[in-house]
Amino acid sequence: MAAADDFEGFFAAAYPRLVRQLFAVVGEVGEAEDVVQEAFARAALRWQRICAYDDPEGWVRRVALNRARSNLRRSRRALAALARVGPLAEVPALSPDAMAVAVAMRRLPLRHREVLVLRYVVQLSVEETARQLGIPTGTVKSRLARGRAALARQLGEEQQELRHA
Repeated sequence: MAAADDFEGFFAAAYPRLVRQLFAVVGEVGEAEDVVQEAFARAALRWQRICAYDDPEGWVRRVALNRARSNLRRSRRALAALARVGPLAEVPALSPDAMAVAVAMRRLPLRHREVLVLRYVVQLSVEETARQLGIPTGTVKSRLARGRAALARQLGEEQQELRHA
């Protein structure tokens, strides 16, 4: 049997058991799945060595427990930081126009959204946007033009849909 086959069988047998075990530790199924999946991903990279261990499942469990512990520490630090900051500022509700722009932006490719936000929301210059993204200024200009055109099309289509509704 090939090593990859061994890993697949090991994963199929141990994954549900480890998720149940880690769920008992972290108290959330999603978090348990995340830490166990990460542990298995690490095991897959080292499978040639780990499969020779006396207890490969114990190795994966230890990695998952360590990940869960790290996540808990990170969460505690984040909560402590939030407590120091105090109550969050009131965020005003978005206008219907702002919501329409947000919906239309989600339909654009990421490369267009990035330049549009950096240029028009953050108000960076074209040169600053290029530096921030690590791309030539000509590419920023091109993406801005294409992004604005696509955004205008999206918003125009949405307006037409509203008129026909």
